[in-house]
Amino acid sequence: MSEPLRLGVLGLGRAFMLMLPTLSQHPLCRLVAAADPRPEARAQFEADFSRPGAPARAYAEIEALCADRDVEAIYIATPHQFHVEHVALATRHGKHILVEKPMALSIADCQAMIAAARQAGVHLMVGHSHSYDTPYLHAAGLIRSGRFGAVRMISALNYTDFLYRPRRPEELDTAQGGGVVFSQGAHQVDVARLLAGGRVESVRAVTGRWDAGRPTEGAYQALLTFAGGASASLTYSGYGRYDSDEQFGWLGELGQQRDPDSYGTARRGLAKVTTAEEEAALKNTRTYGVAKASVAAAPVAHNHFGPVVISCERADLRPLADGVMVYGDAERWLEPLPAPSVPRAEVVDEMFAAIRHGVAPLHSGEWGMATLEICLAILESAVTGREVRPQHQVGVGD
Repeated sequence: MSEPLRLGVLGLGRAFMLMLPTLSQHPLCRLVAAADPRPEARAQFEADFSRPGAPARAYAEIEALCADRDVEAIYIATPHQFHVEHVALATRHGKHILVEKPMALSIADCQAMIAAARQAGVHLMVGHSHSYDTPYLHAAGLIRSGRFGAVRMISALNYTDFLYRPRRPEELDTAQGGGVVFSQGAHQVDVARLLAGGRVESVRAVTGRWDAGRPTEGAYQALLTFAGGASASLTYSGYGRYDSDEQFGWLGELGQQRDPDSYGTARRGLAKVTTAEEEAALKNTRTYGVAKASVAAAPVAHNHFGPVVISCERADLRPLADGVMVYGDAERWLEPLPAPSVPRAEVVDEMFAAIRHGVAPLHSGEWGMATLEICLAILESAVTGREVRPQHQVGVGD
C-alpha cells in the first residue's frame, strides 16, 4: 500500500513544467511514461526519468500511453478543450486521472467526464489549483474547528502579468478557454469555495477586456454568496502593472523568491514579437524539451494566490506563505507552517490517499465541475449584467 503511484503524463507542455518539481521529487510518485507530439519533449522525458533496468517510455500517440499496462494513473495536462476527450480515453483503459484545471469548458463535458470515471470505477481528480496549498487548507481547518465562529466575508485579490506571457492564439479566445477567468479564476474560486464551505448560491461579476491586441478577459471582479450566509469578493488582473506579490515580500505564487527589479519583463518580451506565429514560437521556448527544466528546485515557502482575508465571527484569518495569521479581539498571532520540502506535495498526497487507501478526494470531478460552473457564471453575469444562480454546487466533504 506504500508503493509509489506509477504515473503517466499526457502533454509535456507548460503545465507539466510547473508540476515537474512535484512529480519528480515526491516519494509517493514515480513518472514512468508520457505522451506528447514533440520528439524533443519525448527524448527529454526518457533521458530524465529512465532508471537502470526501468526505462521511461515516451509515446507520440495518446492511445499508446493509455494502453501502457505499467501506468496506473494519468496526469492530463493538455489544453482545456481536449480534456473531455482525453479523460474518456484514459477511463476506457481503467486509469485513474488527475486532470488540469479548468476541468473542461462546459458543464456537459464535466458531466461526461464524471460519468466515464464512475463507469470505469476510477478516481477522477482536478488540479493543481491553489486550494491544495497548505496555508489555505490550514485556514480551512481552523474554520471547521469552530474556534472563530462562522465565515462571514472573504476578500481575495491577485494582480499578475498573466495576459502578457507568451500565448498560442486559442489562449486569447474565450470560446476556446482563453483568458483569465478559466485559467486563473479556477484557482481563486476554488480557494474561496474551500474556505466558505463550497456551495455558491449566487454570482454577480464584471470582466475587463482592455487591450484590443489581447481580445479576451484580462481582469474580473466577482461577488459570490454562499449557503450559510458568507460572501466573497474576488478581484483578479493579469494586465502586468501592479504586482500583488509585493504584499508577500516578493515571494512568488510558486513559493519562490522574486526580484522586484524584474518589473515589466513580460510586456518587454512580448514587444519583441510581431505575429501570432512568433508568439507561439516564443511560448514554445518555455516548454519541456526546449527550456531548461529543473527537477530539483525547492521553494522557500508555500504556494499562494495573492492576498486573502477571511472574516469570521470572532477573528480574521490571513493565509500567508509561511502560515496563517490570526487576528483576534485582543491579540494576533501566526500559526506557523514548516516550509515544504516538495512543492505542491499536497496534490500527490491527495491522489495517493484516494488510489491506495480509498480516501474520497476533496478535488473530485464534482468539485471541479462546481468550480467551473462559477467561472462560467462570472462570464455570463458580466455579459448580461444579472445575477446567476448556480445549479451544480457541492460542499466541502460532500
